[in-house]
Amino acid sequence: MANLRSLTKHFICACQLLLLLQAKVFCSQYKVGDLDAWGIPTSANPQVYAKWSKNHSFKLGDSLLFLYPPSQDSVIQVTEQSYNSCNLKDPILYMNNGNSVFNITKPGEYFFTSGEPGHCEKKQKLYIAVLSGNGSAALAPSYGPSALPDTASSPSYTTVFGNIPQPPSSSPSLGFPLFVTAVIASATWGIINAMI
Repeated sequence: MANLRSLTKHFICACQLLLLLQAKVFCSQYKVGDLDAWGIPTSANPQVYAKWSKNHSFKLGDSLLFLYPPSQDSVIQVTEQSYNSCNLKDPILYMNNGNSVFNITKPGEYFFTSGEPGHCEKKQKLYIAVLSGNGSAALAPSYGPSALPDTASSPSYTTVFGNIPQPPSSSPSLGFPLFVTAVIASATWGIINAMI
């Protein structure tokens, strides 16, 4: 009987570990601008980053990948006011390695621009809104992605940095069910320990 209890404990522990590992699997990394990478938008597609963010739904655990030549550009996270005025002074975060990753760890609005003078004014900037835990989204400001008209077709571009990324799967966020499952598994674990 003790052997069966020990085996049950190990099984429940293994299930909890698998559930925790599964949570990371449902997070996505998005290459900012897709084929356009991170650079000054072309005159043919000046709203590339606004259109790009409009076509993606970001959640906690996701990350943004900014690809650019490190000797020619950088990425800074700024306040909404600095975003609107293209003020590059006192950024919240400064990244300049050419392969910059921003991890989304809390809901809210995020504002990014190039750290190079003059690039922000040429629309090299990005606004994203991340859903909160209750599923509500922050409202996009009037200059943000929701202010753009929908376009029926999207232009194609040459690949600048490596292979063309596959679009992330649009699997639903499992944050709440995962939490509930973990609580139930923990309660079950406590009951089994009390029986032993």
